[in-house]
Amino acid sequence: MSAHPAPALAPSRSETSRPPALAGLRVALAHDWLTGRRGGERVLERLCALFPGAPIYTLVHRPGSTSTAIESHPIVTSPLQRLPGADRSWRRLLPLMPLAVEALRPEGVDLVLSSSHCAVKALRAPKGARHLSYVHTPMRYVWDQAEAYFGPGRASSPVRALAALGAPALRRWDAWSTRRADRLVANSACVRDRIRRAWGRESVVVHPPVELDRFVATPSPGDRGFYLVVAAFAPYKRIDVALRAFRRLGRRLVVVGDGQEAERLRPLFGPGVEWIRSASDEEVAGLYRGCRAFVMPGEEDFGITPLEAQASGRPVIALGRGGATETVRPLGEPEPTGLFYPGAADPGPDDVDRLCEALLAFERAEDRFRPEACRAQAERFSPERFDRELCAEIVATLAEPSSSG
Repeated sequence: MSAHPAPALAPSRSETSRPPALAGLRVALAHDWLTGRRGGERVLERLCALFPGAPIYTLVHRPGSTSTAIESHPIVTSPLQRLPGADRSWRRLLPLMPLAVEALRPEGVDLVLSSSHCAVKALRAPKGARHLSYVHTPMRYVWDQAEAYFGPGRASSPVRALAALGAPALRRWDAWSTRRADRLVANSACVRDRIRRAWGRESVVVHPPVELDRFVATPSPGDRGFYLVVAAFAPYKRIDVALRAFRRLGRRLVVVGDGQEAERLRPLFGPGVEWIRSASDEEVAGLYRGCRAFVMPGEEDFGITPLEAQASGRPVIALGRGGATETVRPLGEPEPTGLFYPGAADPGPDDVDRLCEALLAFERAEDRFRPEACRAQAERFSPERFDRELCAEIVATLAEPSSSG
């Protein structure tokens, strides 16, 4: 669709539980781009359930790349959509995004509810309306994860030079653009701290939901002979660490995912690693249920996949940084659901050694992780809890003076 505003839609009923104060609220949803289905899109799906029929404003949309729950909504795109190949190479358009988001102008709504990890938090709400931004992280490409995307070996010298040249301006814009949001909600305490450091603003934490009904915690029959990674192949996911560690130890690993790092990672796949580039929700749920443990070697903003594993009754082996520290109960605590290994903010060669040590430690203590405890931990992050907490923040936002205009 074009960048022209979508028509205001008549409020419709939601199957989720909304407080009476939100009845009849006219809402515009916003998401940075719609080109796949990862954790951010699963949060957006819940927002779509809360506000069915609400238009979704986004920079770039690849039709059919997300779920029916999202695709069934009116989708309004920015002028970037008209550029050839934009839905495949949207990251290269990063310098243009601040200008593109200005072309997205919702009209006839009471609330803009954005789901942002990049630019769409800068969406301007109509006069008199409010804007609540659910923040997955400040723009990772120019803050905490800049080296993961543009460090040595990650990008060519010209790209690295351009990134270094443009990063200061993008950081300034990233901080300034938060003025467009009346209230910020962080998806984790880790992200709340990043928001405070990068933007100098406070935020409230509302953890994303896990779709509990998709997963069964009863162990599947057969030998649990493999470990599991489910992740997009993005630099900060550090899938290379897992591939090197499992190659060294000779353990079996199943990796589900694809993305921009695929060609760089391809040589690291050894004989004991099975690579599944694409799998349905049902197939992924079966892999969770059948694995020995779930492995997460990167620092996540929040990370829904460890909760999906725990909802399936399976323990987690994770880098002890970021969102995992809020969702996994580590070995040493009552009813543990996983094990952490140490890692620095700047990844290094020692990370492979540490993951190997963690895998061996897990195998020595494997009988201490009960499926019932893992499932109970995941149930703390139910969709109903998310709805309740987010709706409370929406009510509070509507009661505040607007910063839009």
